[in-house]
Amino acid sequence: MVIELDASVHPELVPLSWLIGSWEGVGVVGYADTPEKQFGQRIDFVAHEGTPFLQYTAHAWLLSESGELESTLTLETGIWQLVRQRDDGDVGPGMMVPTEPQSFTSAAAVETLRTNDDAFEIEAEIVHPHGVMELYAGTVKGPRIDLATDVVARTKTAKEYTASTRMYGLVGGELMWAWDMAAMGHELASHSSARLKKLS
Repeated sequence: MVIELDASVHPELVPLSWLIGSWEGVGVVGYADTPEKQFGQRIDFVAHEGTPFLQYTAHAWLLSESGELESTLTLETGIWQLVRQRDDGDVGPGMMVPTEPQSFTSAAAVETLRTNDDAFEIEAEIVHPHGVMELYAGTVKGPRIDLATDVVARTKTAKEYTASTRMYGLVGGELMWAWDMAAMGHELASHSSARLKKLS
């Protein structure tokens, strides 16, 4: 699969550019004593012009045995970006306006963020609708991403959930991912996985 880069994509997004677009397909979900079920999913990674991060949304829905939509499982939202020190060229905190030019506006500048093992460190913040927020740390190396939770925050009404790992990879032009989690008194174990085709 040839990845075509949009000229408006921020240089910091080049290592993540293979994710950009809409992906849809099916997967399998189950955990601990819960029987496995099939689900459908759509994931969108959006690059907004001039911004050094990807906007992430993932909608998953349970499928009946005949393949019909039964109910929504979750709707995740979040931000994915390279790890680097934020400076006066960045927005924030909040909506504070930058007071200096951006620091990483060229491929050469972004290359300085590459690690000794030829990867880039990344972070992803993912929010769930049932009182859970995850902050992941990990790496992107070519068309593969490995993430592990650095922080899991829960509201007082959320189910017990302590850690998770996720892996994403581009295989034969398809986005494949797997998610392990530790929740409800169980150790880290396989939770779900899917195979998605690119829509746009």
